[in-house]
Amino acid sequence: MTQNLTSLDLAEELPQLDAALDTIDRILKAFVSLDADQMRRLSKLGDKTESFCRQTAAILDQNRQALPPGFDLDELKRDFAAFDLLRPRLNRIEALAAKCADTQIALGSDILSASYDGYALLKVFGKADNVAPLRDSLRSGIRRKTITPGKASAT
Repeated sequence: MTQNLTSLDLAEELPQLDAALDTIDRILKAFVSLDADQMRRLSKLGDKTESFCRQTAAILDQNRQALPPGFDLDELKRDFAAFDLLRPRLNRIEALAAKCADTQIALGSDILSASYDGYALLKVFGKADNVAPLRDSLRSGIRRKTITPGKASAT
């Protein structure tokens, strides 16, 4: 094989990973899921609006007597607290998910590279009868590396 970005034997770690994911799933049951339409319609809190909202909450807290009975400042403060606690955990989950995605891409690339190398070897060693179905399954326009004994090239 000309490429081997990663090698993993997940047999021992998978039960632990699955248990950890089950725990995370259980903990996140109270979290909401939004569809694309809901997501599009919602106002988004960005850096500038977050600063505005924090300043507004502080001023509202200083002027509680001016708030109407239906305005739940305590809920706003609880939302901010949960928001602040969730942010670093979400950043960590996103980083872990990106690492998993990168690893899956690397594994897929290793698989594809080794398959192309193996296909080229079958052709070189005269296993043409076995190669015909493989050749038919390759789509045109896919850049692949092939090897010949002693050197590698792109075709």
